[in-house]
Amino acid sequence: MEIIAIILFVSIFILIMYGYPVALTLGGLSITYAYFFLDSAAFGALPPRIMGVVSNYVLLSVPLFVFMGIMLEKSGLAESLLETVAILFGKMHGGLAFAVILVGTLLAASTGIVGATVVTMGLISLPTMLKRGYKAEIATGVIAASGTLGQIIPPSVVLVLLGSVLNVSVGKLFASSLIPGLVLVAFYIIFVFVVSKIKPEWMPPIPKEEIDKFRANNFYGKVWRAFALPLILIISVLGSIFLGVASPTEAAAVGAMGATILTLFERKLNFSIIKSVCLETTHLTSMIFLILLGATTFSFVFRELGGDVFLVRLIQEANMTPMAFLFLVMLIVFIAGFFIDFIEIIFIIVPVVAPVFHKMGVDLIWIGVLLGLNLQTSFLTPPFGFSLFYLKGVAPPSVTTAQIYRGIIPFILIQLLVLGIYIFMPSLLIIP
Repeated sequence: MEIIAIILFVSIFILIMYGYPVALTLGGLSITYAYFFLDSAAFGALPPRIMGVVSNYVLLSVPLFVFMGIMLEKSGLAESLLETVAILFGKMHGGLAFAVILVGTLLAASTGIVGATVVTMGLISLPTMLKRGYKAEIATGVIAASGTLGQIIPPSVVLVLLGSVLNVSVGKLFASSLIPGLVLVAFYIIFVFVVSKIKPEWMPPIPKEEIDKFRANNFYGKVWRAFALPLILIISVLGSIFLGVASPTEAAAVGAMGATILTLFERKLNFSIIKSVCLETTHLTSMIFLILLGATTFSFVFRELGGDVFLVRLIQEANMTPMAFLFLVMLIVFIAGFFIDFIEIIFIIVPVVAPVFHKMGVDLIWIGVLLGLNLQTSFLTPPFGFSLFYLKGVAPPSVTTAQIYRGIIPFILIQLLVLGIYIFMPSLLIIP
């Protein structure tokens, strides 16, 4: 029965690699194995598991955070923020790249939606960077990497899903992920700064005439307006969570309402925008929850077949230390990120390894942060990194896929470096 559980896991992975729908593969194949290899009484325990997922209060934050991110994309705040920050750093070599990183960080802390951030910055900043003479690899790498910061900097849908699967506090996961996310931003900035000194011709400054033209007309008012609105939203959402005033779900509701008010304030709110945001939110949320229900079925059947017990015993017999097992898991997650989506990794791999970490007495908040950092690379690793697809879709025809792939390599290495730092020095992680 334990071997059958492993065969089930491998079978699902192979079918997904062949392109079968993830949710239907997870649920359908698991039910098929349960029908043939489990006692019929076991099926009686499945509906309560499904209802437990559906009624999970924390998961209500998923559609709310998605709504918040998409609504902010429609508000036009990202565009004004990018233009303003670009002028602030415009005199420097690499100033536009610094602006993209900073704006990516602010958008990550206020939206958490990778697709919206990458597409928005790709449409606004990539043509400008290329026109200014930026090397295509640098421009695309900075945009793609900065656009994925929303996966580790809270509020993040990835962290909400990880908290649910690991059965840990999402609020604690948010608080513990903030510092690693900012450390990642710092490494991005250091990399751009070093390259701008070594190869200044790759990142020329903005002409003085354009900077003077922008500064001539109510410059400080533009800066205040560009920064104040996103910061108000960030403080409202993250501040309420970290201060213990609101749960992540309540804070997500505040964020959704706040994003709507900001869009109204920018005079962009109308029936067409509301309809578009609701449709996109429903689409994304339905996809996530359908996969979640399939994953719940898989996790239930896998454990009923004794798969988790088999893995624990296998690791104990192999005398594998917690650190060795952690390295193995991180390697598997990183490699899987080349081929499958982060949602699939969370719902297929994490439920299998979480009981083993729990049995070993490893802090699951720490594991959640490490997985969040690792999963962020899945958006950037070719051939199926979603950020690369998003950016290629909005990039000018002159930008090739090969240039995007080459541009992202240094940022993947930076992410692995930060991941290694927090693996070897977990004391740097502030766990409340």
